[in-house]
Amino acid sequence: MDYFTYRDSPFPVRADIGAAHREFWRRLAGPGNWWTGAERVAIAAEARAARTCEYCRERKQALSAYTGAERHTAVSELPTRAIDAIHRIMTDQNRITRSWVEDNAENGLTKPGYVELAGIVVALLSIDEFNRALGLPFEQLPEPQPGEPTRYLPPILSEDTGFVPMIPRGGASGDEADLFSGSRGANVLRALSLVPNALRDWKLLASAQYLSIEGMANLVGQDNRAIDRAQMEVVAGRVSAYNECFY
Repeated sequence: MDYFTYRDSPFPVRADIGAAHREFWRRLAGPGNWWTGAERVAIAAEARAARTCEYCRERKQALSAYTGAERHTAVSELPTRAIDAIHRIMTDQNRITRSWVEDNAENGLTKPGYVELAGIVVALLSIDEFNRALGLPFEQLPEPQPGEPTRYLPPILSEDTGFVPMIPRGGASGDEADLFSGSRGANVLRALSLVPNALRDWKLLASAQYLSIEGMANLVGQDNRAIDRAQMEVVAGRVSAYNECFY
């Protein structure tokens, strides 16, 4: 299937954006570090289902966000805690706490599994919202590919900040040498580094839809962007404030 052609877009879409979206769709369909291809596609489907989940709407308004994990309107056979995590990241992420992450880790949703799951949800949301802003329907999810998760963990990890282990700023070497390239290892990059491919997916999409890590140093603007850097940061800052961005 020919994904993300943007032939029906009311506005021109740069070729690199469609290419980045297609590449993520390809990666989404295959096995990851901690989930199979079928599970990864199910995570994406569940993230979309969270948009219309009645329980998510109820919980968003409740004083306590930590009951009723089994009440979500689910569309997959993923474990209950995974479904709850997906829906929570989509609809009520401001109330995610360290104790909730730790409780999940003790009861089946490991920290690496959670990080890969979060990476999929974040990537899918950025792509779906891009389409929605253009007035286009969401792209059909890809067909899952066979294979088993690698269960790979980076050799150097620390728990100096955040809710999950991360590669330390000076620890991105060997197979992970590309992860912080062009940066000083900002926490926004380190956040997904427990699952290196999740960070690579994030960088792929960010480079197309926002800026590459190297492009962050360009305070004027890139030639292939319709707005300059100051305008981009005004938009980014306003969206972050509207979404009550925790970071």
